Amino acid sequence: MHPNYYVQLDKYNKLIHKKNVISSIYNGIYDRYINPVLTNEHIPLFWKYDLNEETNPYFMERLGVNAVFNSGAIELNGKYYLVARVEGNDRKSFFAVAESDSPVDGFKFWDYPILLPDTCPEETNVYDMRLTKHEDGFIYGVFCSESKDHTVNDLSAAKAEAGIVRTKDLKNWERLNNLKTLNSPQQRNVVLHPEFVNGKYAFYTRPMDDFINTGSGGGIGFGLCDDITKAVIDEEIITSERKYHTITEAKNGAGAVPIKTEKGWIHIAHGVRNTAAGLRYVIYVFATDLADPSKVIAEPSGFFIAPLGEERVGDVSNVTFTNGAIARDNGEVYIYYASSDTRLHVAATTIDKLLDYTFQTPEDPFRSVECVQQRCDFIRKNLEFLGR
Repeated sequence: MHPNYYVQLDKYNKLIHKKNVISSIYNGIYDRYINPVLTNEHIPLFWKYDLNEETNPYFMERLGVNAVFNSGAIELNGKYYLVARVEGNDRKSFFAVAESDSPVDGFKFWDYPILLPDTCPEETNVYDMRLTKHEDGFIYGVFCSESKDHTVNDLSAAKAEAGIVRTKDLKNWERLNNLKTLNSPQQRNVVLHPEFVNGKYAFYTRPMDDFINTGSGGGIGFGLCDDITKAVIDEEIITSERKYHTITEAKNGAGAVPIKTEKGWIHIAHGVRNTAAGLRYVIYVFATDLADPSKVIAEPSGFFIAPLGEERVGDVSNVTFTNGAIARDNGEVYIYYASSDTRLHVAATTIDKLLDYTFQTPEDPFRSVECVQQRCDFIRKNLEFLGR
């Protein structure tokens, strides 16, 4: 074995066993952890290096990994699992399972990534899987299935659909037909609701006119289908709308699978606005009605998580994005979010805190003068409480 193998293996083992600690940054809503839970350095050496010194005398990376980020998340049998998006140096993304006894550190990839059934010959890339424990007994993975758009003469033009797989053990995956939405040419950031709604499978969608721009897409959609093995949605109702001069102005999309609480379904989504430096992605929260998950009942003002410090730097800078959260039976909630399409982090909160944040945080008045009045009223109330 090449001597450099042992050097790199020692670095890998130290990283895998490094304990995470809570950041000193405080807002009362959640605790951010300092260390990312997954990076490209968490990739096993035997995924990247030819370990045979005869065929790799300089111990070079043969199949490098650029980034590990947007991850679905699930708790099974007391363990925590992340189905991460892994992007090779070749730009192709794929899925891989990382497992840990802890929700905040110690994640280790299984020996092999997920090899999905090859049922879509035109499919070039897959990414951003959401994991839903559905009441029908299956674990569903809904992800972006990307292919070349041949309708235009543009080598970068792509088409996005929602791919669907299901499993019971994260090892054996059945590929179903891609979701079809009759009124939306493209779909990304699709999430399967964990319960039947009116006896049907329910999806949160993002209607899009093309691959990058939402166009006429008005926000996060909601639609029903009878048969998930041949899922077709013929009507999408807009739930959380895009709004001018807010964090969702350019586009928004579903994130983690909604969390059921006594007051409603808590959604942890992402919003996008344009800036002089490009698109800025942040995470925000809203709630929908328990009986009618398409009906928004609370939407706190502003972002929930935004990129801070080193999180702002990466392949696609100034981005936080989530497609996975774990809500435990004891009330703990772990939100797995990626920064700048490069690495994966975790923030910890509780159901009680999420409910307080979602239903007690003021909504956005949408105009500066009204926002100032809102803040002045808030300040006045606090100064009166202080006796001033």
